[in-house]
Amino acid sequence: MASTSVLISQSNFSLPPTDKYRGAVVEDLQLPPAFALPSDEAISRAIELAYERDFSHIPVLDKNRKPLGYLDVATLKTKWEAGMANPDDKVIVYMTKFTRLPSQPYTVITPSTPLAELEQFLEHNIFALVTDWDRKFVLAVATSQDLENFVSRRG
Repeated sequence: MASTSVLISQSNFSLPPTDKYRGAVVEDLQLPPAFALPSDEAISRAIELAYERDFSHIPVLDKNRKPLGYLDVATLKTKWEAGMANPDDKVIVYMTKFTRLPSQPYTVITPSTPLAELEQFLEHNIFALVTDWDRKFVLAVATSQDLENFVSRRG
């Protein structure tokens, strides 16, 4: 009787990916409270506050605290140093506006959003604004570095 051997390729079987976040949610990141600027804040004050808090991106809000966009602090500083920005100019002039189109709906990131979902969002975005479910308040700002720090802390 002849012996028959069967080769099984590993690629034919897919094991479920390990959840490196172990079911953790955004709240588990223990992010500091959000720092945001009103749209009419002077850029001189914005740069000062950004460096005090060591932030590279700052959300900009309208008078009703609705997110309008964000400041890229490094870009703003470059314009300032090149003399292309007046210290009294308002941040709304230099902010990057959020796109609001029906074809690009918002992804709501809340404290209860799983970190795996946040990671997917951050693959295409610089940061995420963490809001309440009604999107009335910006609670925190999350970045890919926050996720990396979380994973390294948990081991």
